[in-house]
Formats: sequence, C-alpha cells, structure tokens
Amino acid sequence: MTLRPVSNLAHTFEPGRTPSALKKYEREANWKLPELAVRYPRLSTDRDTAERNNLEWVTPGHPLFEALRRYGFDLGQDAFARGACFHSLAHEAPARFDFYRARVVDGLGQIIHERLFTVELRNDGPPCLREPDALGDLIPAHTPGSLPPGAVLQAATAWLNENALVPFLAEVRTERLAEVERIGEHVGLSLTEVLQRIDEEIGRAAEEVAKEVVGAEGRLAQAQTRYEEVLARRKRRREELQRQRAVTLQGVERLASVLILPHPERETLDVKRLRPHPETEMTAMRVVMEHETARGCRVSDVHEKNLGYDVTSLDLQSGELRLIEVKGLAGAIGSILLTPNERRVAEDRRDCFWLYVVTNCASAPELQEPIKDPARFPWHEVSKVQHYWLSVDALKQPMEVREDEEPYGEKRKS
Repeated sequence: MTLRPVSNLAHTFEPGRTPSALKKYEREANWKLPELAVRYPRLSTDRDTAERNNLEWVTPGHPLFEALRRYGFDLGQDAFARGACFHSLAHEAPARFDFYRARVVDGLGQIIHERLFTVELRNDGPPCLREPDALGDLIPAHTPGSLPPGAVLQAATAWLNENALVPFLAEVRTERLAEVERIGEHVGLSLTEVLQRIDEEIGRAAEEVAKEVVGAEGRLAQAQTRYEEVLARRKRRREELQRQRAVTLQGVERLASVLILPHPERETLDVKRLRPHPETEMTAMRVVMEHETARGCRVSDVHEKNLGYDVTSLDLQSGELRLIEVKGLAGAIGSILLTPNERRVAEDRRDCFWLYVVTNCASAPELQEPIKDPARFPWHEVSKVQHYWLSVDALKQPMEVREDEEPYGEKRKS
C-alpha cells in the first residue's frame, strides 16, 4: 500500500488504493469492523493532527489499521516460527524471551481485550516478565552454531498463568463489571421510562375506547404491541448484559521465542563504558524522584518497564506530564547514552520528553537543569552496539552540552 508522507503535517499521509491483500480480511468470519474503503482520503495516525485538519484518524480499531496488523502478523509467521538471536549489554549469561498473546472473551464471544506478554527465562534464576518492546534495546545477531542451554528451557506456562494471565483476567473482569453496571443502569432507566410513557398512552387509549372514540381501538392495540416489544427488548438486553459479565481467558498462544546472548565485546573498554552502573543509576533515580515530588507532582518509577523513559511526573495543578529519562554521572563531566528505544521515544514524544542529568553521583549528587526535548541535540551513534552518546560538562554553569569528544573511538554520525 502506497503511503506518501505529507511534508507540512507530521504523521500524515496520502494513501493510494487499498490493495486486495488487505481487502481480503473483511471477508473473514471474525472480522467485526466496517468494510475497508477502496481508497482512503488523507489520513493521520496522530489524533490532534487528524482533528485539527479534519483528516481520517487511523488508530487501533480502525479497519485499515486492523487489516494492516493482520497482514503484518500473517507475513511474520515464518520468522516467528524460526525465532531470532540478539546480543545484550545487560545480560551476563544467555537467556530466552518467549512472547505470548492472550485474549479475554465475554459470554457473547466478543474479544474485549488482547495483550502481549514477554517472559524471560534464565538458567540461573526464576522467570520474569518483560515489556513486549524489550527487543528495542538489543542488537540483532547471528544464531550461534551450538545453542546454549537457555535455548531449550521448558516454557514457563504455569508461571505465566499465575503471575500474568490470572491478574490480567482479574483486571479486565473488574473493568468489564463496572462498565456493564453503568450500561445496565442506563438501559434500565431509559427503557423503564419508555415503558411508562407507553403505559400512559395505553391508559389514554383505553379511556377513549370506553368513550367509543373513533380509531381508539386501533391506537390501543398499537400501544399494547409497542409495550410488549419494549418489554421483550428490555429482557433481551438484560440477558445480553448478564452474558457480557462472564469473561474468560482464551486464545493463549506462544507467538515466538528469541535467544539473548551476552554481547561478545561487552568486556572491551569501549563497550564496557556503555554498560549500566546500578549504583549510579539508583542514586540518580532517587535524586530525580525527590525533586519531582518536591515540585508537588505525582511521580511514578517505571524504569523497569522498558518504556523508553524512567519516570512519569504529573503536575497536579497545571496538568503538565513529563516523561523523564534519568541519566547519572559518577563525576561532574562525562558522556550520557541513549538506547535505541529511548532515542525513538525522545523523537516521538518531543512535547513532553525530558532529560534529567544527575552529576557527582559518587560523592555529592547534584541535579542539573532539566532539559526538555533532548532529541534536538546532535546525538551520535555508537554503531558497534547501536547506542547514542552526548558529552556534558557540569563543571560549567549552567551545564554545557559539548560535541568535541569521541569517547568510544567511533566515527560520529549525525
């Protein structure tokens, strides 16, 4: 499908004709959406842009989005079956990521929620949950000739069920019950009011029949018929709502597995500098969390979720949301690094993405002036491991961002 970007509008495209490879999905039995258009008008994947410019907003749930998702899933089946291999700077030993899909279905057979789960398996520890986009910070690699033991570990399906699927079902059930209660209350009030109006109409028609008014018998019969129809409709709707309360977990399947290997050059000087320093990171996180709390913000630590940032901070007075990436330096100067996932989020969420740098973490931690939209700086790629560095100097006030160093011996790329 041809999508020509619109130069003056971000996330906006001029689509070509919808190909038959996508149109075929609307004929499948489980397709519950409207038919795909033969050709869509100018569209945007950004809600604000679509609303401001009266464009087609393509988002999850839109027929075009869902058809593209199905096509991509079908296209990837061979690759999913083969699996893949990645190098990691953070792993000391081989591991495996198993990707699962699970659906929650109601009593009417409708899929009300679908979610991806990623389970990390290791020889030296219990399974753990990872975010589905955890691959964003890894480096694609060739599969080794001999597979490590982690490649053949038994799938942790029982662990997944207890630690992820059961809580997932409970979460969706709670949301669904609250939703059904609201709908049931509204349906009960609205249809009961309709029945009351029809009942009054029946009473008036009955009085006219007693007075032998011409046409009264016909109006009475019509009103009684409508009353029975609405009564049956209310009963049917209540039964449907009752069935919608019943939710079950279905369609749990493992989609793919990937092998994670420690980076072969992780102990070399250049690459070793890129590896995380837990103590420095913990100190920087503590300083930033305390700072944001002191500003009166509602702060959440999300660094373990691999979202591309470490902290969310919501100003309860102004409503300003900050997605904060925290970087710590042991001293006053050094280089800070972004992973590919962090770089992508920084570029996608420039309106609310912030970089907080904490210097002197090894002695007297000091938070430097927060930086909004760090993607505007000339980050340089470390091609060996696909990370990005930026040199900072907090010996100068305010903190200075420099471009005059190449700390990892790599050729800088704009």
